[in-house]
Amino acid sequence: MKNHILFLCSAFPLFFACNEQGNSYDATQLDSTALTAITEASYSNYVKTLSSDTFQGRKPFTKGDTLTVNYIEEQFKALGLEPANDGSYFQKVPMVETASVPMQKSLTFQGETGSFTAEYLSDYVIGSRRLQSAINVPESELVFVGFGIVAPEFGWNDYEGIDVKGKTVVAMVSDPGRYDNTLFKADTMTYYGRWTYKYEEAARQGATGILLIHDTDAASYGWNVVRSGWSGPQLSLVENTSDDKATAFEGWIQAATANKLFALAGQPADIQERAKKKGFKPVPLGVSTAVQLKNSIRKSSSNNVLAKLPGTKRADEVIIYSAHWDHLGIGEAVDGDSIYNGAIDNAAGVAALFEIAKAFQAASVKPERTIVFLAVTAEEEGLLGSAYYAQHPVFPLRNTVANLNMDAFSALGATRDVSIVGVGQTEIEDYVHRSAAKFNRTVHGDANPASGGFYRSDHFNFVKVGVPGLFMGSGSELISADSIANANRKKALEGRYHTVADQVDEHWDFAGILEDIRLFFDIGYTMSMEKTFPSFKKQSEFKEISDKRLAK
Repeated sequence: MKNHILFLCSAFPLFFACNEQGNSYDATQLDSTALTAITEASYSNYVKTLSSDTFQGRKPFTKGDTLTVNYIEEQFKALGLEPANDGSYFQKVPMVETASVPMQKSLTFQGETGSFTAEYLSDYVIGSRRLQSAINVPESELVFVGFGIVAPEFGWNDYEGIDVKGKTVVAMVSDPGRYDNTLFKADTMTYYGRWTYKYEEAARQGATGILLIHDTDAASYGWNVVRSGWSGPQLSLVENTSDDKATAFEGWIQAATANKLFALAGQPADIQERAKKKGFKPVPLGVSTAVQLKNSIRKSSSNNVLAKLPGTKRADEVIIYSAHWDHLGIGEAVDGDSIYNGAIDNAAGVAALFEIAKAFQAASVKPERTIVFLAVTAEEEGLLGSAYYAQHPVFPLRNTVANLNMDAFSALGATRDVSIVGVGQTEIEDYVHRSAAKFNRTVHGDANPASGGFYRSDHFNFVKVGVPGLFMGSGSELISADSIANANRKKALEGRYHTVADQVDEHWDFAGILEDIRLFFDIGYTMSMEKTFPSFKKQSEFKEISDKRLAK
């Protein structure tokens, strides 16, 4: 074995810095034995299996749900991991599935000077989280509330001076900082820019309904994602379906539909531009609409799947690796294919859990803190599985060191760099820099901070309760010098997000994913051998809640 390790060191200098003794931990070195346990053969097999048609797109509340969680449990057992939830590998997540169907496919907007209709799926999508078999809103006046934000700390209130009870609010996506770097956090989106926040705020304000104006750049995804993601059955945590948590209906409209709406209301063409400036006041539009929905409601539960490798010295302190196992299931057929396999999003992340578990099991020195592997449900429905875990933690939050979340790796190939989504939030980024240096990789921030990536994956639910979370993205500086091959691969892989094309094929290059997985391992491994707890950066809005968590 010693000769084998020495061979690896000479063959892969970027990956391995060797400790011939193999029996003591050195934070400046990489554990070659652990890292060699991460292999393309097993990783690619995990990804191909989870994203195969057999699992039917892994949508919660379907046969694919049962098949998926049972498969993950089987792999955890095979890897020698212990059940993490009082003798079980499962944490039951009570949810409700609501399938909303408009009673009329056309949504009519009626104004004083006329009317127009919008067509379901093409122009708008709509649904309801309320546990009512029918939603009947015979008439509701529309009010444009800009971004739909109430943020006292930023001196911003889009609902100032108006009562929207019984009315439908129309709001833009993102937040003001996207358009003016003197506002909010400039081009780094805050949680106020997320659609989840806007739905929550509309309910707090007592609105009857909310329609978000889609914008591809601001939302960072096209209408096809809205169309597939917000139509059909939708899942919610049962605790989030009450009238004070959800408006009667929630939906999206196309940008062109919004322009027609503002024209019908007699508003200036630049009304959305005006809403981006401080001091904007909500605008009653003098236009009304009626919404009738038929809801099919099914209460059930899905499962988070979790396993652990107990620490050797401080087993009560845990580091949680997470990845969501769910995807979109079976939906609209495209060229005869209706299964949304979700290979990159996120069979790739779940498979990484298995590879990292293999690495920890193979480590020359076992982790002193407990390592938890958490595959969460219903991320695609609004981060529901991780939200449930954060509110009902299996391990005390005060003993939770960090969450390292893996979601949607890049199949473009090995890169010289790696990105941190949410730079300036937590001290975990300091660990990223130290570990990346061992692999001769550079670190930079999110290439598109305005997309709000820090608030769009499961680590954020840990952040909300004061646990530092890492969402690390793949780099962009490809090592391969074959520009033609790189360009062809990029062209072949782009546009797959939330489509039936998200599958493993000949265009995938696993090298970069494996490098990222090794980096994730080393970050957590380093933390597992320490006694300190990473915190939030001073400027983070979550530092206070984190400090309170650790003081308990």
